[in-house]
Amino acid sequence: MLYSGSYSLDLSCTDMNANSSKPSNPESSKSSSDSDFSTDAPITSTTTQTAPASSQGQQMWGGRFSEATDSFVAAFTASVGFDQRFARHDIQGSIAHATMLKECNILTADEVATIIDGLQQVLREIEAGEFNWSIALEDVHMNVESRLTDIVGAVGKKLHTGRSRNDQVATDIRLWLREETDNIIELLVRLQSGLLDLAEQHTDTIMPGFTHLQTAQPVSFGHHVMAWFEMLYRDTERLVDARRRINQMPLGSAALAGTTFPIDRTITAELLGFEGICQNSLDAVSDRDFAIEFTSAASILMMHMSRMSEEIILWMSAQFNFVQIPDRFCTGSSIMPQKKNPDVPELVRGKAARVFGQLMTLLSLMKSQPLAYNKDNQEDKEPLFDCVDTLTGSLLAFADMLPNITPNVDAMRAATMKGYATATDLADYLVRQGVAFRDAHEVVGNAVALGIKEGVDLSDLSLAQLQQFSDAIGEDVFDYLTLEGSLAARDHLGGTAPNQVKQAVINGRARLKAFA
Repeated sequence: MLYSGSYSLDLSCTDMNANSSKPSNPESSKSSSDSDFSTDAPITSTTTQTAPASSQGQQMWGGRFSEATDSFVAAFTASVGFDQRFARHDIQGSIAHATMLKECNILTADEVATIIDGLQQVLREIEAGEFNWSIALEDVHMNVESRLTDIVGAVGKKLHTGRSRNDQVATDIRLWLREETDNIIELLVRLQSGLLDLAEQHTDTIMPGFTHLQTAQPVSFGHHVMAWFEMLYRDTERLVDARRRINQMPLGSAALAGTTFPIDRTITAELLGFEGICQNSLDAVSDRDFAIEFTSAASILMMHMSRMSEEIILWMSAQFNFVQIPDRFCTGSSIMPQKKNPDVPELVRGKAARVFGQLMTLLSLMKSQPLAYNKDNQEDKEPLFDCVDTLTGSLLAFADMLPNITPNVDAMRAATMKGYATATDLADYLVRQGVAFRDAHEVVGNAVALGIKEGVDLSDLSLAQLQQFSDAIGEDVFDYLTLEGSLAARDHLGGTAPNQVKQAVINGRARLKAFA
């Protein structure tokens, strides 16, 4: 269930998108100008300190230890260099946790007010680039808590009551990934909307449809674009479904067994916009299924985009000359002046392998871990970050590029005239005249052989030449051998007839509204 009672967070210092019901616009908050398409770079307000471990490095948990951590080990085990990317979400979770502790009479209202004020100051320092990150403090959680204690004093040490870094980081990941998933879904909808516009413009533009990369049957370019749309639509459905499992709250599970304090997890879930609560504390702190599922969905999406890229790359070649994409998505050659290289599609095709690799990394990371949390899980973040950045960048590029494809209508039509694309139409014509399909198949095969010998298309053979193979062929046969006739004949749901493609575009726009 979605917890939507009376609790709310005071997030006046920043837009923290606690519920993520209205995803932020990735274009307004992210840049696609970097060469690796990074869209959410880690917060690196100052150079991370690499000082030797000291009492500072042990002040959070050092009571049991008799010596300081080796400086190399401190640097080797630290994650603050990358998990500071969670800073906003970590503070968001801490504000919700502190509010819940107040509501459950575990901390006083004054204590929580002081803690929240301090956390908001920490966030302002981070956003202003004034925060000093310390490797000695290991991770984003301890850096934030240490600075909070510097600001508000001893009361800051009470924030961690009833929780562990194990459930804290699990919560941070889910908050961050939920927000990124919403951004990706928004980009997908934008891309699909552009494809619908492109398909609508080209319902009558004829091109060859291929099987085995050989000319098969005539289709419209709009119909082909709608095939891309359907791939992406399934991808969107997968991400929407995966979001439900991302949006479950582990906070309150503590280290692995829960807490002895009388907490109310429904309060925290409501404040953070989670639609459910993880039901088992052991599973909650160690589960990374949601990250693997997201990366799996991302891999399928990148596979689809790679297939589209391959087609665009082929179609832009001189041998096909089917389409052009704007110059801003291409580069030239340092030695060959004539070259216009489709770099963006080529890079998206290559980056698909990168995302597949991150999926394998996460699966391999989790396959041998016993319950509950293990330090191995520190290695889950960088693959997930890279997956999100790569996917987001690829979608940004595609959302601008694909709707601006310009088909070469004449070249597409000329290519369709090669390869006897209407052969099946002739076979279907004979079947309608009462000829068994297998016999019709043989008749058409003979007609194609004659066309190859004469160097002409089926529609260019004379009636007498066609009738030598079957007396069921009449003068009306040529109505079925034209490219337009072939398209129009496939007039059913999912077919390539222009009116069916137009209706598919209308239906597509209606279907996308479900993701608004």
